[in-house]
Amino acid sequence: MGCAESTRSKGDETVKKIRKPKPWKHSEPITRDQLVQMRNEFWDTAPHYGGRKEIWDALCAAAEADLALAQAIVDGAGIIVQAPDLTVCYDERGAKYELPKYVLSEPTNLIRDG
Repeated sequence: MGCAESTRSKGDETVKKIRKPKPWKHSEPITRDQLVQMRNEFWDTAPHYGGRKEIWDALCAAAEADLALAQAIVDGAGIIVQAPDLTVCYDERGAKYELPKYVLSEPTNLIRDG
């Protein structure tokens, strides 16, 4: 048999199994502090672009969790995962939520302290 399926069935809809984003590089090397600041600014402003605050809160928690917990958070909140790396999701009402890779993983050119 081939590769393991990356989806599983939930009722009659298919649920995508989430995974970390592919390695990516920021436009210029950044420090961990700069990354944290970018993430905080995104999560502070994201709800103002539409969607429901509780879905943004769940996505924030999922972005910071390990994959198993992130999957449970997403499933429990009824979030429809369009892209398995969580960069594109929808809620049950059809509102779209787009997450930048920098809130989901670290860039390959992160400047390590010390």
